[in-house]
Amino acid sequence: MREIITSDDVQRHISTSDSDFEVSPEAVITDVAKEEAERLGVVIVRAEEPRSRDDEQEMFSAVRIIDLARGGSEAPLAAPAVRRSSPFSDDEHRRWRSEFPGLENSVHLANCSQGAQSYEVSQAIDEYMQNWLSEGMDWNYWVEKVSEAKAEFARFVGADDDDVAVVGSVSEAISSVASGIDYEADRHKILLTEAEFPTVGHVWLAHRKYGAEVDFVPLRDGEIHLEDYDRLADESTFMVSATHVYYQNGYKQDLKAVADVVHSNGAYLLVDGYQSCGAVDIDVKEQDIDVFTTGNLKYLLGVPGIAFVYVKPELVSELRPAETGWFAQQNPFAFDVKNLDYADTARRLEGGTPPVTAAFAATAGMRLLREVGMQRIEQHIDFLSEYAIRGAEDRGLQVASPGDIAKKGPTTAIEIPGDSQEVEYALKRQNIVTSARGNVIRVAPHFFNTPAEIDVALDALARILERR
Repeated sequence: MREIITSDDVQRHISTSDSDFEVSPEAVITDVAKEEAERLGVVIVRAEEPRSRDDEQEMFSAVRIIDLARGGSEAPLAAPAVRRSSPFSDDEHRRWRSEFPGLENSVHLANCSQGAQSYEVSQAIDEYMQNWLSEGMDWNYWVEKVSEAKAEFARFVGADDDDVAVVGSVSEAISSVASGIDYEADRHKILLTEAEFPTVGHVWLAHRKYGAEVDFVPLRDGEIHLEDYDRLADESTFMVSATHVYYQNGYKQDLKAVADVVHSNGAYLLVDGYQSCGAVDIDVKEQDIDVFTTGNLKYLLGVPGIAFVYVKPELVSELRPAETGWFAQQNPFAFDVKNLDYADTARRLEGGTPPVTAAFAATAGMRLLREVGMQRIEQHIDFLSEYAIRGAEDRGLQVASPGDIAKKGPTTAIEIPGDSQEVEYALKRQNIVTSARGNVIRVAPHFFNTPAEIDVALDALARILERR
């Protein structure tokens, strides 16, 4: 009789083990068990027949992967020729890497999806938990910590504190902005790009029922062209919604150039910086951005549940959000249920109870990045980007990202025939953490990553694709 794996089996496994859940080759895995495993982050693997000696020699053990990633002398392939270099000395880089305990056991190249955990962020969350335990309730202190996170983000992007709001997600941020626009006015058109993350398109399309006209700037060969903004923006365009870095292939826009075109057509520019902020140096004033939003769990090294939105002061008064809450009011503690009195700062985009725990983590992550220095972080990531592209080409892998590093964010996308999610899981079983999207695997390093880790990931990926 064949073994049947249920959600209860998955729960029992995670309560007793932190390793992969190995089942027999003939086991039947129910759909509910698969869903529960995905929710809990459990990898279900089927036991394999013993491999031949040749097969065993092909596979990297976790120990060998980590040894090479730390700069072991036995390189998998000759290092590719690159023009760029890292701004960090070896000793300095080792010190920064030591701040991330998970790097002892894995190669973490999925920063486009979730950043690695640092000691600082872990300790910040512990601080909240201990305060909650000892004080029971300490809302004044917790709200202060949310304001501290807001101020830290403001410094991070070159803004003033009053120009920043704290929300739960980028979806919430854009929804709040979208709900504040008067679509009965002459300017009621929203122009966005085909490179936006789906949530952005969903939000704007949902506002068509209120009179929003929505149009898309096309993707051409994986890139967005300035002349298409100029061609499609007109006197009816209120706002252009544009990603900084395309989540699929890593294409990066010149935000100042986009802002100049958008403003020349009398429209505002909203930028989704989720795939860039923390990896690319950003100054919202120098780049003349009207609205900038990002979440905290990727390159900003935080956790899910918190996002920030900057709004240029002259735009604030034009927004009267329907998606709102008591923290968006001029005096949240007036407790006046009969009057809607928006704050006269970006805080009018906020909602209800703020994301306290995530705010503790957010502040710690951003402070760590500012300590390292964003210009140096960007330089190191550009070095690794070039290294990844050349290394992929040397191995015969098909790169979907721009070859010009000036037009590329931290993500290097490699095309995968078939199911890219299966390849992500296969890499994860070798302790190599990447992120699948559509038909690509995304290799997305941060300042703590090394060229050796790129080599290890690309070698493993090449071996996996050879077997498919």
